[in-house]
Amino acid sequence: MNIGRLRLKNNIALAPMAGVTDLPFRTLVREFGCGLAFTEMVSANGLVRGTGKTSRYLDSSLHDRPLGVQLFGSDPETLAEATRMTEERGADLIDMNMGCPVKKVVKTGSGAALMRDPQRAAAILQAMRKATELPFTLKIRAGWRPGEISALAIGRIAEDCGVDAVILHPRTVDQGFSGKADWRLIAALKERLRIPVIGSGDVRLPGDAVRMVRETGCDGVMVGRGVLGNPWLIRNILCLLSGRDFFEPSLAERAEIIKRHLAMAVAYDGEKVGTRDFRKHLLWYTKGLPGGAQFRAAAGKITDPASVRKVLQDYFQNLAEPAGVM
Repeated sequence: MNIGRLRLKNNIALAPMAGVTDLPFRTLVREFGCGLAFTEMVSANGLVRGTGKTSRYLDSSLHDRPLGVQLFGSDPETLAEATRMTEERGADLIDMNMGCPVKKVVKTGSGAALMRDPQRAAAILQAMRKATELPFTLKIRAGWRPGEISALAIGRIAEDCGVDAVILHPRTVDQGFSGKADWRLIAALKERLRIPVIGSGDVRLPGDAVRMVRETGCDGVMVGRGVLGNPWLIRNILCLLSGRDFFEPSLAERAEIIKRHLAMAVAYDGEKVGTRDFRKHLLWYTKGLPGGAQFRAAAGKITDPASVRKVLQDYFQNLAEPAGVM
């Protein structure tokens, strides 16, 4: 799949997820084959003003390519300046968020609130397009509510403003992440636009991605929550799309990936913060495994890498496969 001048090795992308898609996570997931990964959502205001740790969201490495940086905000000039700053930091692609349904984002006129304001949306996209020649994408939702579906109109505006691809999560804002994503809207958007359309929503199994491509004709698939604790999902999607068999990871492989992810998180954030933030990943990695509830109860209390490794070794040694996988 091509997005503007960017040629991707495949059409599977990792979604931007707040508190999740940091540099260690993106680096790990890339090992399973994803063609494009995005940063967490980055505040244009925070980036331009230099507040807090906003600029740290742009941290990357040679192993973190190609990288999409997702910006959010509501002021065209500020977003244009943030776009220029992001390009200077080495981004391969800029994405504009007009789909975030979180109240603290929407109440500022950002995220999905822009889908109710086509004129401002157009002004923002035009300003950002003028600020960079990098590949430029837009991520949107279906609309505000079932009676207020605006994805097709906003998608056409994006194409007219020079956006190179549109990413659509076909849930409404008032749905949040509940209910079902309406893939029919992805198909309708694909029929209307000449630029690539990337579908998102309800891709939890390898077969879901194949069905999305078949049923909607979309050019690519963005994987989000389905990859939490399951980076193998992307590898298996690629296997299925190419007609190859895929296999669930062994306990030994699971243990090794968890251990490596922990080491990367600690190296990036330090022992205290890295361990604390990694606990959520431990819960995701062991979801659905035997004895997972007891493990998660213990994992929620750990505070240092040595404790993580100890509870992991004890846990995996008590599972069905031979002991010593750690």
